[in-house]
Amino acid sequence: MVPLTRQGIIDCDVHPTPKSIEEIRSYMKQPWKDRYSGSGRGFYGNPVHGARLDAKPPGGGPIGSDPDFVRQQLIEEYGEAYAILLPRAFCNLHPDPDFATAIAAAYNDWLADTWLGKYNHDGVFKGSITIAHQDPAAAAKEIERWAGHPHFVQVMTDSGARAPFGQRQYYPIYEACEKHGLPMAIHPGTDGMGINVQPSPGYPTHYIEWHTCLSLGFQAHLVSFLTEGVFEKYPGFRVVLVEGGVSWLPALMWRLDAEYKALRYEVPWLKKKPSEYLRDHVRLSSQPLERPDNDQHLLSMLEMMDAEHILMFASDYPHWDFDSPKLAFPKLPDALKQNIFYENAKQFYRL
Repeated sequence: MVPLTRQGIIDCDVHPTPKSIEEIRSYMKQPWKDRYSGSGRGFYGNPVHGARLDAKPPGGGPIGSDPDFVRQQLIEEYGEAYAILLPRAFCNLHPDPDFATAIAAAYNDWLADTWLGKYNHDGVFKGSITIAHQDPAAAAKEIERWAGHPHFVQVMTDSGARAPFGQRQYYPIYEACEKHGLPMAIHPGTDGMGINVQPSPGYPTHYIEWHTCLSLGFQAHLVSFLTEGVFEKYPGFRVVLVEGGVSWLPALMWRLDAEYKALRYEVPWLKKKPSEYLRDHVRLSSQPLERPDNDQHLLSMLEMMDAEHILMFASDYPHWDFDSPKLAFPKLPDALKQNIFYENAKQFYRL
């Protein structure tokens, strides 16, 4: 019998990988089955190594494809209660919305049958419903298809897009999320690729430049959510910003609140300062955590961003910049540590 609530760390960013392309193709109909050749994001790949050097499954196969090895290396090693799974379908870069939707649907079928099904005897794995935001109506149908599943706990999409996420063309997605009580996770990966706009002024030359500036898209999407009044229109809608950094949040909110004081006439639908929507509607995952040399500076930043209520731990397993639960933070006050590593995610995902 699966316990109603497991105790331990809740890891909000773990990436499972199919054992092969054929595993995804097996869930696709024609003509998509023949067209699908993999889920790479194109360029801006890590030129050194993209994953932990010790994460190769002992029995072979791609990194992140062996659930038993993930259990050994992550769940058992660190005492994790739940691992929130975010597959990387990269479907949001495709210009054909039907093809993108087919890829998303196949990934959801695969995840439900494997990591959330036959590999999930104890319920430790919780999943994300992949959507292609190019077609919001189709994305809403995909949410409807999986909303009653006991182990899907959120919707996910890439930060790469052609327009900021607060704009009304995306509303069918948010309506479906609110209806079913599912937060929407935004994860980097297709910024500036395929049909998507690059959030910096032009295209970076190197991976280090692209990767460092991933937070730019997250900032733009968050300001768009807040100023377009999405959280007023959909008061039950919630957002998780995954793998976009955290230290930028206080300064961004200070600036936006200051702008709002002078420009609230332009956004009359807002009932309070933009920053006051965060605690009810927005969470950030901790990886990558900007770690200054002086730990006190990090602790001050955590206080300024209200980490006690809005930050959730993430390891980004099995990627190269994996954050160990034992090393990611300096020593934290007990209550703050409990909230970041467990309570915030437990409440947000209703686990």
